Amino acid sequence: MSTLIKPPRAALARSAYLAACRGETPQHTPVWFQRQAGRSLPEYRALREGKTFDEMTSDPALAAEVTMQPVRRHGVDAAIFFSDIITSVAGLCGGISIEPNRGPVIDTPFRTMADVERLRGFDPKVHIPFVLEAVQRCVRELDPMGVPLIGFAGAPFTVATYLIEGGKSKEFENTKLLMRTEPETWFALLDALAEIAAATLRAQVGAGASAVQLFDSWAGILSKATYQDFAMSSSAKVFAGLQDLGVPQAHFGVGTGELLGLFREAGADVVGVDFRVALADARERVGPLVPLQGNLDPALTLCGVDVAIAATDAVLVDAQRAGGSHIFNLGHGVLPQTNPTVLTAIVDHVHERTAH
Repeated sequence: MSTLIKPPRAALARSAYLAACRGETPQHTPVWFQRQAGRSLPEYRALREGKTFDEMTSDPALAAEVTMQPVRRHGVDAAIFFSDIITSVAGLCGGISIEPNRGPVIDTPFRTMADVERLRGFDPKVHIPFVLEAVQRCVRELDPMGVPLIGFAGAPFTVATYLIEGGKSKEFENTKLLMRTEPETWFALLDALAEIAAATLRAQVGAGASAVQLFDSWAGILSKATYQDFAMSSSAKVFAGLQDLGVPQAHFGVGTGELLGLFREAGADVVGVDFRVALADARERVGPLVPLQGNLDPALTLCGVDVAIAATDAVLVDAQRAGGSHIFNLGHGVLPQTNPTVLTAIVDHVHERTAH
């Protein structure tokens, strides 16, 4: 774990989330949920009525409001900034949108060295000023509550898959083709995306975010050796580029059980664990001092409060067996059909059961 993590701002000195990120013993196990902002909340759906996703993320007032909604409703220990992993690239290049039921759609896929040049010259103040304003708005409301804001960006590998494929993919054939047959273009693309991710996260921290998370949604499509040879170095560049800021850095991917040790090796202070891997097994892979985040199966939140609480207890027992710091979360994101009252019940239960 990094020795450079700085003390939090005075308003956040008692943050359970930040304490756990530092490997300390917080007053209770902190809780937040990936994709807690939006999706399942009726107040989000009411706010979203008649607006596109791009309109929601590019309006600072709307993005800040969505970020705050789950904090007010659930009492979670951290807010995750509401945006998308493709937002920074879209602000720089254009021709990229978030479509309902499709996710990111790229009009002209990135597959040549000339395409890589389209990613040069990124400046957060110029290309995503709305993100910085939204972060500042969030922090102004969160600081008096003693709740930290987590900034986030997409890991270079995952963002590259969207750019190369033109959107979501099942087989990632174009990505793997470029990776193996045009390695110079591949690594240039990842380097450019690493610079954008690092600049995005630095700007969010500069605007007040107290921690960051790198989302590597599709890293699980790679074998351990392939990830190590073709993707890991780009995430390491992002983490290295933030080291002087002294904020906790988390890394999460889906289906990445075999990669957890490499996530830590790349520079993560906190390693996110999806629901397919027991926390005790994750502990063996990442080492004794690294805080773990996870890992309730999101589908179990659909089964009612009793089932969800029983499953939550199982995660807490597993975390005790694993040892070390633990941040309770889902092993992926909140599902849209989740009843928000179940999430609130989970937060209350974790706080009560783990209070010191």
